[in-house]
Parts: sequence; C-alpha cells; structure tokens
Amino acid sequence: MAGGSVLAQLDIRINPQAQQQNNAREQQRIAIQYYQNREYDKANEMFKVLYKNEASHVNYTYYLYTLIELRNFKEAEKLARKQSRKNPDKLRYYVDHGFVYINASEPEKATRKFEEVINRLPANIRDIKEIASAFYLRNQTEYAIRTYIQGKELMKGEYTFEMELATMYERNGNYQEMCDTYLNHLVSYPEAREEVQNRLQSALARDIEHNLPGILRESMLARHQESPEEVYLNELLLWLSIQQKDFAFAFIQARSLDRRFGEDGLRVLEVAELAMANRDFDAAIEAYTYIMNKGKDAVLYLNALIGFLETRYQQIEDNIRIEDREMLGLETAYIEAIEEFGIHQQTIELLRDLAHIQAFYLNKEYEAIDILNQAIAVPGPESIARAKCKLELADIYLFLGEIWEATLLYSQVDKTFKSEPIGHLAKLKNARLTYYIGEFAWAKAQLDVLKAATSKLIANDALELSLLISDNIETDSSYAGLRLFSKADLLLYMNKPDQALVTLDSINLLGAWHPLFDEVLYKKAEIRIRQGFYTKADSLLQVIGTAYPDDILGDDALYRRAKLQEDIFIDELKAMELYQELLTRYPGSIYTIEARGKFRNLRGDAI
Repeated sequence: MAGGSVLAQLDIRINPQAQQQNNAREQQRIAIQYYQNREYDKANEMFKVLYKNEASHVNYTYYLYTLIELRNFKEAEKLARKQSRKNPDKLRYYVDHGFVYINASEPEKATRKFEEVINRLPANIRDIKEIASAFYLRNQTEYAIRTYIQGKELMKGEYTFEMELATMYERNGNYQEMCDTYLNHLVSYPEAREEVQNRLQSALARDIEHNLPGILRESMLARHQESPEEVYLNELLLWLSIQQKDFAFAFIQARSLDRRFGEDGLRVLEVAELAMANRDFDAAIEAYTYIMNKGKDAVLYLNALIGFLETRYQQIEDNIRIEDREMLGLETAYIEAIEEFGIHQQTIELLRDLAHIQAFYLNKEYEAIDILNQAIAVPGPESIARAKCKLELADIYLFLGEIWEATLLYSQVDKTFKSEPIGHLAKLKNARLTYYIGEFAWAKAQLDVLKAATSKLIANDALELSLLISDNIETDSSYAGLRLFSKADLLLYMNKPDQALVTLDSINLLGAWHPLFDEVLYKKAEIRIRQGFYTKADSLLQVIGTAYPDDILGDDALYRRAKLQEDIFIDELKAMELYQELLTRYPGSIYTIEARGKFRNLRGDAI
C-alpha cells in the first residue's frame, strides 16, 4: 500500500499531466455528487468548466442535464447543437437536441429533430443500438421502437433487432407486440427458445397486473394451430403451462413431445411429479397412467407406478370423508405392486406408504411395523428413503403410545441427517413428541432452532407450535391449559377422539377466558370432521369466525368451512361466498392461492 502511494506521488511529480487528470477526475466526482444531491447550480458551474477543458461524453451529458434541470433551455440547445456539430456522425446528440425541445415544451421542433435522426439512420448495428438506447433513456420509447424497425430494414436480414424490439414493446406496455416479436424471432432462430423463455420469465415477474399470461398463451396457441409441427412451440407451451400451474395442458404438450422424440416418458414424469406436488391429482394420475400404459418393461414404469399409487393415496386423504373401501382397494394395489417387483431399494417408498395406510386407516399397526422393519433392513447405504421409513415407524410407535421407541428413532434420523430437511423433520417430530408429554421448555428450545430451517413448511410448523407454547406459558404460569391441550392433541393423534373431546372440555372449566379457547374450538372441529359430524364441525368453525376473527386461526376456520360447504354439503354458492370472504379478509393467508382457484372453478371460469 505504502509503496504504491509513493510510486503514484513520484509519477505525479514527473508527469504534470497526470496531476491534471487526477484533479479533473476528482472535480468530476464532486460535480456528480452535487447533481445526485439535486444541487444543480453547483453541479452546473463545475460541469461548465469541466466540459470546456474536456468535451467528453460524460461531462457533456451532465452539463446538458444540469441546464435542463435549471430550465436554461437556450444554453442547453446551444450545447446540444455544438456537440452535434463536433460529432456529425453521432446521431445520439441529435436525440439530445430534440430532448431539449421536449423539456422546453416545443414538441413540433422535437419531432422534426427526432424524424431527422430516423431518416439519417446508418446501416450499422452498433450505431442503431446506441441511437435506440438514447431514445429510450430520454423516455422516447416509440422512437426507440421505430429505430429498431428501421434498422431491421436497413440491415436486410443481417440482423433483425427482434430481441431488442420485444424488450422495447414490453417497456412500452405492448405485450401483444412483444409476444408476436419473440415468436417471429423463433421462426427464424428456433435455437433461441431458451433465451426467449428466460426473457419471458422475467417479463412475467414484472407483470404485476397479470395481463401477460393470457396474451402469451393465446399468441402461442394461435401459432401452434398454424404450425403444429413446430417443436419450439410445444416446448414453449409446456413451459408456460407449468408457470401457470396448468398441469393438464402441460401433460398434453409433454405427451406430444414424448411421442415425437421417443423420450420414454421422462418429460411426462416430470410434469406428473410437479402436478402431484401442487396437488393437481387428476393431472398427475393422467400423466402417470400414460407412462404405465407403455408397458411393464418400460424404463420408467416402476417410477410411474409408485407416483400413481402415492397420488391416489393423497387424493383419497384430501377428501374430508374417507371411505374404508377406498383405502382397502389402495392397500390391495400396493400389496400387488410389492409382490410383483419385490423388496429392494426402489420399492422402499411403496413399503412405507403401505405401512402408513395400514397403521393409520385400517387398524393394522403391527402389520405395518413388520413391513417397515423389512424396508429398513433392505441392504444398502443409509439413505433418505430408509430414514423416511424410520420416521414412519416412529410415528406408529407414538400412535401406539410407545414414547421411548418413537423418540429413539426420531433422534437417530436427526443425528444422521443433521443438516438436511429429513433431519429437520425428525427434530420437529421429536419436539412435537415432547410437547405432547408436557416437556414444553425443551420442545420450545428445539422448535426455535427449527425456525431457521431451509424447508419453509418445517420452519412454519415449528414457528406455529413454538408460538402456541410461548403464548400460553406467558399467560398461564401453571401450564394447566396447555398441558390439557397437548394431552388432547396426543389423544387425537392416537385416534382416541372421544377422550380428546373430554380433555378439551376440561380447558373450558379453567375460567371465564383462556387464550386457548379458539384453539379448543378448532381442535373440536377437527375431531367432529374425523367422526363425520360435519354440521357440528361447521358450527364450531363459524364460532371462531364470529368470536375470534382476528386470531391466528381465523383464515384456517374460514377455509375449512368453505371446504365443508363444497365437499360435504354440496352448497356451491355458500362455498363461493366463504372462499371470497377469505380472499377479502385474509389476503396474506397461505390458503389464498388455493381459495382463488376453487372460487374461480366453482364460478365456472376457464382456468
């Protein structure tokens, strides 16, 4: 550092020109700071001198802008004319001349100057881009667009400026022209699809009024009808439908590409997995079925079968009313798949799901334990799939009241996968177990660690339970209410709903008010839904909306009520009313997206 400084000082003594350059740079820096601070008088004085000494583009530009800000249009016009004469081939300075007229409220003179620029446009890619940029930076987007259009003609196919044009159309708010320009570009350059796709992705993110998706979809579909053989259109439609979470349409495009290129269903499998993750079960099942129909010898048949069965399970579980016959049928399908493909690393997921169905829906807990032990014993390295089986086994032990066995397994997975989501999930389950048995301080300490988990779902669940504990520890030093509530939670988990209800009723006897009263109502509603007493559940949820609308469960209760009206009472009008109320009263709710989709579907919108 010191050596460098000495050399710099020596250079300045030897070379006076270097001293002058350093002074000029420092003066320029100070002047720019004045400009940024809106001290235009000071900036103008300094840039006038700087420009006189060196007519650089930077000094000129800032000098011009200070004159405009000070409304000294006469001097600004002289400056722009002078710079233009010095640089007759630099048409960007003619744009500046017109810009002065715009600010001086002389639009006719500005138009003449701008038209002169367009008419004198050279057949040079770099100059055309520079002039279009000058127009855009002076808020003359229409002239920037005309520059690119004229430039395209001048270049006679050597360069189209379509990518730049599309950007200008977007910035001008003309989405239709933007879409058409991108699609025109792809006709000649289909290999540019990924770049176009990335630009459209950014445009979609900037479209706060959500007008672009519909225009983009209609433009693509129109082109696809004209040229159904164009692969890039299929790929763009697939991409767009995934962005819009329209997985049924995404499947159609993926299937078309799969048939055309013989992809063994890989792209379709990706759509199926996305559809399932977004709970579009119908689209997922259709996609998995397509792959399975390729035959049992197909490369992805087992993957599709596992996905299909898991989707069917999720689809059944998603219904408020779960029929035993459906679960029995699903159990049979899982058993048949396992018998056909055997027990190995790839079928561990099948074993885990089968065990869950048997333990939690068909009262076959000990059969489920045997299955999971077989899965855990499959040869091979420690894996996420094996860890999931251990968590499932721990869940069943907890269900049976085997607390020690459960916490031992949770701790094993937590320790083995400490920094991974599966390890965080194990820690969350262990924390919930200690909450169930009344060890609130320890549970809260673990939950607070998990608030920073990489998985948003785990972090949210940890935060929710941590808040439940802390809120009630602060208001009830005896923990009496929280102990009863956690006990009821455990009883419900162990499928003892009647005992859970009695325990919850005990909380109401603690006093005229308790912070858990809204939680008690919601938990009772959950139990009544599980028991099939839907009218009672609806009444309990309605009380939450009336008595505790601003509490944390307000949106949960409203969403549950809407689902009851839609799925159980088949009252579409009432369901629509409740979904709309949720969107209005709780715009930040986690249910907003799903509620909006259900509302539109019930209304009959074309989604």
